[in-house]
Parts: sequence; C-alpha cells; structure tokens
Amino acid sequence: MRKFLTLALVCLPVMAAGAAIPPTADQQLIAAAAGGDVALVQTWLAHGASVGARDEHGWTALMAATHANRVGAAALLVAAGSDVNAKDNLQDSPYLYAGAEGRLEILKLTLAAGADLQSTNRFGGTALIPACEKGHLENVKVLLQTKIDVNHVNRLGWTALMETAMKQGRGPVHTEIARRLLAAGADPNLPDHQGVTPLAHAEQAGNREIAALLRAAGGK
Repeated sequence: MRKFLTLALVCLPVMAAGAAIPPTADQQLIAAAAGGDVALVQTWLAHGASVGARDEHGWTALMAATHANRVGAAALLVAAGSDVNAKDNLQDSPYLYAGAEGRLEILKLTLAAGADLQSTNRFGGTALIPACEKGHLENVKVLLQTKIDVNHVNRLGWTALMETAMKQGRGPVHTEIARRLLAAGADPNLPDHQGVTPLAHAEQAGNREIAALLRAAGGK
C-alpha cells in the first residue's frame, strides 16, 4: 500500500515553486465585472462561472460591478440571475450599496429585480438613510417611489430625515431631500435615542432652510 501511494504522488503534476495559481472562471467573472468588460462577463458566464461566487471581500460579480458603477456588466449579471440582496463581509448588498453611493442606474436594476426594501446595512439603516445623508437626490427620488419605510430608525437612533438635517453645511440638495421626505410622510418630531428632534439638530447645525421646513411641518 505504501509503495502504491508513493507512486501515485510521484505521478501527480508538480507546480513550479512560486508559480501563480491560475484564477478560476468564477474569479475571472468577478474581475471582468469590476472592469466593466461586458463581452468578457458574457464569456465567463458561458463557460459556467457562477453569479453566486464570492471573492475575499464577500463580493459577488454583481457587487464588484456595483462598486465600480459598471452598469452594463451589472445589467447582464442581474439578467443572469445574480442576487441583488446578497450581502458581503460588511453587510452591504448590491442594492444597499447602490442606494447609499449614488449608483442610480444600478439601484433601478436592483429594484426591478426584487430588492428587499427592509434589508439593512451594518448600521441598521435602509438604503434610504445613507442616500439622504450623502445627498444623492436622484436615488432618494427613486426610493421614495417604493414602499420603503421613510421613518425607519437605524441603530444610532437616526431616521433619513434626521440624517438629512443634523450635519453642518447642508445646502439646497439636502433641503430638497428634507422637503421630499416630509412630503412622503417623514415624522418631523421623531427623536433620536437621546430625545433630540430633527428640528433641534437642524437648528444646532445651522441649517436654517431645513429648520424652516421642519417648523412648517409641525416640527418642535
């Protein structure tokens, strides 16, 4: 038996020391998606690469395309059945990341493909909250056309309206976001975990236009 095992091992192909391990089709698919190479994405899918495969970040090919804002590759991957709600190591999904980072066209793709509006990021927030905080007005418009919870509270105790109002230097974009949130039913008096209201935050931050909107909506 020992002689047989020794012979079998000798017969195995030996890789030269330091030689790179060739990437798999799955890895190639993720790389092609990140690079936005639609033709190459098609090629690797045709060669059996899995849309569910992940890299060391927990990214699928769709997540890689979303990070790089590669709309064509993302559209192809969604059509091939990629999961728009698959979360990575940081608890971001293609849907959540697209919403938070202003990837408008990919956000639309994920919503059309069944994005989970109740899914949350590592801070316990929906896609709407960081979209508002970062001033991605077009994303906010799209998300407010869905049934997303406009008054969802994240782990920090903040709603989308709170995130819009509370930081200094808010300008016309955030003022418009606040207006749209209030029109969509955002509660102007829903406080944070310390009992501070959106109006109090807006006043403290010097955001007078947002504060005026909140007062007009009954904020205290």
